[in-house]
Amino acid sequence: MAQTNLLSTAFSFIAYIILQVVFLKNVALFDIAFCFVYISFILLLPIDINRFTLLVTSFFVGLTIDVFYDSLGIHAAACVLIAYLRTYIINLLQPSGGYDMNAHPTIQELGFQWFVTYSFLLIFIHHLCFFILEASNFELIIHSLSRALASSLFTLSAFIILQFLLYFKRKRAL
Repeated sequence: MAQTNLLSTAFSFIAYIILQVVFLKNVALFDIAFCFVYISFILLLPIDINRFTLLVTSFFVGLTIDVFYDSLGIHAAACVLIAYLRTYIINLLQPSGGYDMNAHPTIQELGFQWFVTYSFLLIFIHHLCFFILEASNFELIIHSLSRALASSLFTLSAFIILQFLLYFKRKRAL
């Protein structure tokens, strides 16, 4: 069972990297909103994942994107930040009955409202960190904030569409 989960996770990692690098690298709305759907990989990891494993995995996800984007570690830094904060956000949003063992933070497992709140918070934190580091100048904070907000909404929309496509595909297969 653990080997199946590892293979599934490795396949997901590769799929998200290919999706980001091949299809979404040059996608921008009005040169202000960018779609960084690769962070979905981090957000969808099991809720009870070991924190060290989560941090290391997130670092390598970000570093892999940095290699293709020539961004000198900005993606890695933003990914490690959301990996670190993910546990706190999950605990903050914990339902009254708690989480099921081996739960994944998906729409079908935890509901649409929970998923959108969880995803938007972490996506916005990622994008804010990314655009502030990219600007490397606090005088551009308003520009960075607007890019982070627009990109967060764009990424969240793509993430929700992916969730519904994957959910309905699995549902039809059953």
